[in-house]
Amino acid sequence: MVQKYQSPVRVYKYPFELVMAAYERRFPTCHLIPMFVASDVVDEETSEDGSTNRVERRCALDVDAPRLLKRIAGVDYVYFIQNNTLNRKERTLHIESHNETFSNRVIIHEICCYSVHPENEDWTCFEQTASLDIKSFFGFESTVEKIAMKQYASSIKKGKEIIEFYLKELEDEGITHVPRWTPSSSSSSSSSSSLSLPPPRPTSLSDSPPVLPKLTVTPAVSIPLPADANDSDSQDAKQDSSALQGDNVSEILAGTPDDKLDADYIKRYLGDLTPLQESCLIRLRKWLQETHKGKIPKDEHILRFLRARDFNMDKAREILCQSLTWRKQHQVDYLLETWSSPQVLQDYYTGGWHHHDRDGRPLYILRLGQMDTKGLVRALGEESLLRHVLSINEEGLRRCEENTKVFGRPISCWTCLVDLEGLNMRHLWRPGVKALLRIIEVVEANYPETLGRLLILRAPRVFPVLWTLVSPFIDENTRKKFLIYAGNDYQGPGGLVDYIDKEIIPDFLGGECMCEVPEGGLVPKSMYRTAEELENEDVRLWTETIYQSASIFKGAPHELLIEIIDASSVITWDFDVCKGDVVFNIYHSKRAPQQPRKDPLGAHGITSPGGNNVQLIDKSWTLGQDYSMVESPLTCKEGESVQGSHITRWPGFYILQWKFHNMPACSATNLPRMDDVLATLQVSSHKCKVMYYTEVLGSEDFRGSMTSLESSHSGFSQLSAATTSSQSSSMISR
Repeated sequence: MVQKYQSPVRVYKYPFELVMAAYERRFPTCHLIPMFVASDVVDEETSEDGSTNRVERRCALDVDAPRLLKRIAGVDYVYFIQNNTLNRKERTLHIESHNETFSNRVIIHEICCYSVHPENEDWTCFEQTASLDIKSFFGFESTVEKIAMKQYASSIKKGKEIIEFYLKELEDEGITHVPRWTPSSSSSSSSSSSLSLPPPRPTSLSDSPPVLPKLTVTPAVSIPLPADANDSDSQDAKQDSSALQGDNVSEILAGTPDDKLDADYIKRYLGDLTPLQESCLIRLRKWLQETHKGKIPKDEHILRFLRARDFNMDKAREILCQSLTWRKQHQVDYLLETWSSPQVLQDYYTGGWHHHDRDGRPLYILRLGQMDTKGLVRALGEESLLRHVLSINEEGLRRCEENTKVFGRPISCWTCLVDLEGLNMRHLWRPGVKALLRIIEVVEANYPETLGRLLILRAPRVFPVLWTLVSPFIDENTRKKFLIYAGNDYQGPGGLVDYIDKEIIPDFLGGECMCEVPEGGLVPKSMYRTAEELENEDVRLWTETIYQSASIFKGAPHELLIEIIDASSVITWDFDVCKGDVVFNIYHSKRAPQQPRKDPLGAHGITSPGGNNVQLIDKSWTLGQDYSMVESPLTCKEGESVQGSHITRWPGFYILQWKFHNMPACSATNLPRMDDVLATLQVSSHKCKVMYYTEVLGSEDFRGSMTSLESSHSGFSQLSAATTSSQSSSMISR
């Protein structure tokens, strides 16, 4: 595989001629680069007017490779051929080099260029590209590739410092100006000729001079840049970079083909990157400019995808292109301008931005334990919730950019604080969890490396159940950023104050800062929308695919068969009583019921669009003999929402039954109540309707969390009591 490298534009705040004078001092050897042993001039020619000078050198490198590998290769030094072309008139130096040693097995090609800065003629730019292609190397191809890339990365990292070292040396000698070449001045031409032949950049593999066996290798010397000079230069670089790019950053990020990344810009806005990481960023950006139709993402965005795939170019390019297509299809770039948060979200979505953490990252607070997840899904639908979460992520990216400017350092991610006080089995409502998983999947795919830290506070006993369900869908690198605190552990050493300033800790966590995040509460059921209403609005709902509706009549219950192979499986359910009152039962049978019988609704003179009625328990079956009850019956009133789970004890066939609830007669008399008499006159009173969803989870899905599940008293009546006025009780079958 061909390894490629492309550098950012490195800027020297010195004129081109002075930089060339410093560059010339690196030959024939450079004591700052011990591996650059020697160089010999093989050929040289100069144009008649003296404006152009071409030099060919043979350079030798003492590569830091294992002794065994050197013995197998039969060489002590690696030789390179370097061609330098200095154009004094155009003020450019082009350097091209390739390896002479093992050229039939390894191909190394490097191109470097010094040129005048396009916006400041008194500054000099440097950039380089290189490629490494190992055809064969005695079976050590992988080892040689690693050695070569390591050597190359370590040498180019010092490139700018070395030039600045020689510039400082010239300054100490009183040389602060070298006149430009002019065709009419012989002295000027002569002065320039001294710069004629800048050898290959010793910062790269191709920069090593040819070695003579008798030459001794100069020991490594540290680069004694004065701290004050270095600091001031760095400070000036920031100011100049800001002046140079501050107002033009948006233009740079717009992604025109001629744009190049400046090294100072990378450090200021993207952070410290290794040379190879810088190369990956620039190459991927260049590839997008050449091939991608549409808006080119910002460099911070590209960098996130590279980090998410450990700077594997092919993998990062694949997921980035998929994400760009997704953003275009769904117009995500315009989401903040077009998305208007519904009032129900403003009132009941318990999340919001709150200052920043100690590292300057935007801080988002989510009081998940106080959120009515089911109510929000039923009132809005999954798509609206997803769009809201996406708008939060888009806002987070915007805040990161703002904080980068405010704090003067790269801030590419945010911190999320999740308060779980109040979390219970209600939050494990299966459709809600599934909606959460889909949201996680979308966010992971399109916003990688945006979460810097996740603080989970006051995790209750039920949390392991939720974590078991959700964690497999979260990237491993993301999971490493999670810090989980149970109870009040977050208030002690190593707690919240280590990550958030004491002054901004929210009041509901024991701090003194008022937090504007909504307190949440139950979403009124009057705000729930039916599947039909949402369908008319052309909104794709999760409920359209996972919920089923059923009609229930007197003498014709609706029954659902669930076959259990492994004992200790978990049957979960969620249903809403849309009309009438029903009794919910769970039965177990060792034998399978006969083919389900569908009741013809015409027999009752009633039609039920979208509804169904299935009966499984044969009338000849005897309770306690052919089948048994495993949960106490639960009476559910019209309008109630019921969620729950049952841990099975035996394999076999489980039957969930919804049956018509007959209202009892008045206890004071044998005569029927007036309400009952009036009800019998209405055909519709003989019909109930439920909308339900069920799922079976294998015991392995709750490995390590079964105790937590049982300790949460997950009988359906307990869950129902959290959202309705029902006070019935139910025991978990043991």
